[in-house]
Amino acid sequence: MASENSPLLAYRLLGDEGVAFSANGAGGPGGASARKLSTFLGVVVPTVLSMFSIVVFLRIDSTRSSGLQVLPQGYGWSLLYGSLLLGLVGGVCTLGAGLYARASFLTFLLVSGSLASVLVSFVAVGPRSITLAPRPGPNGSSLPPQVGHFTGFNSSTLKANLGAGYAKDYTTGAMMTFASVFAVLFNGCTGIMAGANMSGELKDPSRAIPLGTIVAVTYTFFIYTLLFFLSSFTCDRTLLQEDYGFFRAISLWPPLVLIGIYATALSASMSSLIGASRILHALAQDDLFGMILAPAKVVSRTGNPWGAVLYSWGLVQLVLLAGKLNTLAAVVTVFYLVAYAAVDLSCLSLEWASAPNFRPTFSLFSWHTCLLGVASCLLMMFLISPGAAGGSLLLMGLLSALLTARGGPSSWGYVSQALLFHQVRKYLLRLDVRKDHVKFWRPQLLLLVGNPRGALPLLRLANQLKKGGLYVLGHVTLGDLDCLPSDPVQPQYGAWLSLVDRAQVKAFVDLTLSPSVRQGAQHLLRISGLGGMKPNTLVLGFYDDSAPQDHFLTDPAFSEAADGIQEGGSPALSSLFPPPRAPGSPRALSPQDYVATVADALKMNKNVVLARACGALPPERLSRGSGGTSPPHHVDVWPLNLLRPRGGPGYVDVCGLFLLQMATILGMVPAWHSARLRIFLCLGPREAPGAAEGRLRALLSQLRIRAEVQEVVWGEGAGSGEPEEEEEEEEGDFVNGRRGDAEAEALASSANALVRAQQGRSRREGPGGPEGGDGEGGPATALTFLYLPRPPADAARYTRYLALLETLTRDLGPTLLIHGVTPVTCTDL
Repeated sequence: MASENSPLLAYRLLGDEGVAFSANGAGGPGGASARKLSTFLGVVVPTVLSMFSIVVFLRIDSTRSSGLQVLPQGYGWSLLYGSLLLGLVGGVCTLGAGLYARASFLTFLLVSGSLASVLVSFVAVGPRSITLAPRPGPNGSSLPPQVGHFTGFNSSTLKANLGAGYAKDYTTGAMMTFASVFAVLFNGCTGIMAGANMSGELKDPSRAIPLGTIVAVTYTFFIYTLLFFLSSFTCDRTLLQEDYGFFRAISLWPPLVLIGIYATALSASMSSLIGASRILHALAQDDLFGMILAPAKVVSRTGNPWGAVLYSWGLVQLVLLAGKLNTLAAVVTVFYLVAYAAVDLSCLSLEWASAPNFRPTFSLFSWHTCLLGVASCLLMMFLISPGAAGGSLLLMGLLSALLTARGGPSSWGYVSQALLFHQVRKYLLRLDVRKDHVKFWRPQLLLLVGNPRGALPLLRLANQLKKGGLYVLGHVTLGDLDCLPSDPVQPQYGAWLSLVDRAQVKAFVDLTLSPSVRQGAQHLLRISGLGGMKPNTLVLGFYDDSAPQDHFLTDPAFSEAADGIQEGGSPALSSLFPPPRAPGSPRALSPQDYVATVADALKMNKNVVLARACGALPPERLSRGSGGTSPPHHVDVWPLNLLRPRGGPGYVDVCGLFLLQMATILGMVPAWHSARLRIFLCLGPREAPGAAEGRLRALLSQLRIRAEVQEVVWGEGAGSGEPEEEEEEEEGDFVNGRRGDAEAEALASSANALVRAQQGRSRREGPGGPEGGDGEGGPATALTFLYLPRPPADAARYTRYLALLETLTRDLGPTLLIHGVTPVTCTDL
């Protein structure tokens, strides 16, 4: 974990004199080679040469001169020429950036001289007619030679050239359009990234790249504009369309143009190859594509990535098999446009994310220019080649998905996180708690977990109960910060977040340090969440004497290597959490504090859920599947206080409706779709059968809850013989005052027997009902929802209250004791 003493940006600001520190913090002889290229040699020269290459020179057929064949023609010969040139370029790049810089500078001088001769020729050469080479005709014949005209500066020539006038490309026979011309012309501007690709070889990349790129773009824009103006003023359309090498025909000294052709071809090839190799080497170092790019990691003792150069050379050699430039122009342009759109999108994302550290020095930058760049690139992609555009976007999407699945280096940072933070903050501010309405209520759970090794089933069950709401895993570490050198909570977050990922639950993690669990629970109940997203329901495991199970040993999602090391060298998750508490060992929470925590939550107007025996839940019900192949199960709901029985409309109070809502929410989860919801209605001693059931069915119809309603009659110890006025006692009085402990214990035992009797009855009757049982048992009860009474007002009776809850839920299987204090549903429109 970083501290105030950690190196800034992974390298030292101050070091020993004479010691160079590389970007990754390594210095000395074993580090990467020192950066040595200046702005001019590392950015301006490669960018200018790359941007000059295609339009000015590579569009010239260098194997012909004024109709005379200089070199042998044909596909094989062209492939040979390209391969020889590529071999020469590859040799220069393999020897390192220093030799490349010197060769580029020499090439820059040659190209500048060639360009100067061309510009002077426009003025110095008089009008002339130029006989063009014959073009092949049908059936192997040749067409009559055409004649182009160099008119000198002539306004009539300029007017004739202003129209579109698209014709066939004599090298491919394809009809030219705006899109195809743009595709070819655009390649002349694609060297803008040549300097950025050399960032690893520059002395000061942050200054050299923007300055050098702007200077190079301005220079080439001026030269291109001047060439376009001079050509359209002096050359007729026939010469421009039928001879891509017309510069030689009008030059004062044609060999100088030929020298410029080869020099520019060499420089553009070197710039592209060395830039591609550096990018490929960076991708290989980050292990983004595994073994596919492993050869590109190889470097020399001086840090030259010659393995990446050879890898790039092999890929380019494959591209040479295409033969003609125009064959690849559209595809190459589309890929360049995708790259430029991605750069614009990255800058747009950083601007929209409002990250404080994004401070571009280019004063004309804004999100408007980024958005315009993205839109322009996408538009031109589909105008040039809809098929290539769609394919390139699909390829980029697949690569992005692959990188997301593999997980990129954490040192990169993720702009998506910054964007999400910005959007979440904006919408959280708009989430006004004053506009809450019961119609849109949803459970927002805070699950307090002592040790997740024994709470995995409860953790997954709570994830199912949240129904798209907030879900927070809370944990209290005992301690006093005044007595500790540092906060022990912060290093634990990584383990808990890994637990969330491994358990595949959608939960946040909130940890706190407190002298007691009760105080820590109060902290979490008050401060967990943000704005309108704060927990409204506290979930606790049940406090009993059963020995906790270690679910890490049996859950397939947590199976790990025997040596406790995960793939990648990180420690196994089981080693980050202590083993479960041994039976009889002291606990961090006393029974008194446990009940007090429940009482505190109710005082804070939070709903409370106590979960018992969740480890016995059917595993298929906790899975992420549909549960369609699961055996049939029942979900039983007892929506009235079994420890304070009474007839009448007791099931329609706030707490009873909360139970119905939570059970219904669970039934909406795919894994519980096949479970049948049963609601048990307890009849009072003087209530006629059927009346209360009818009212309950009407309520369920209004609430659109599909459930089976069953009436049950109170048995022994269920309150018979109690005075009627006692039914009006406040909740919790069953453990206080007039009702003795023995009577309360008998009442809890009777209620427990009643619930178990209904569970056993469903298994005995089977799917055919009371008369059709087959003796093999019907659906079992997978989960039982019970009404949780309020804790007694007298704190001295907290322990007795917990004992009654233990008696009430004994041997019932997985059980949720729930007390709701907030309205959760209504029948109003």
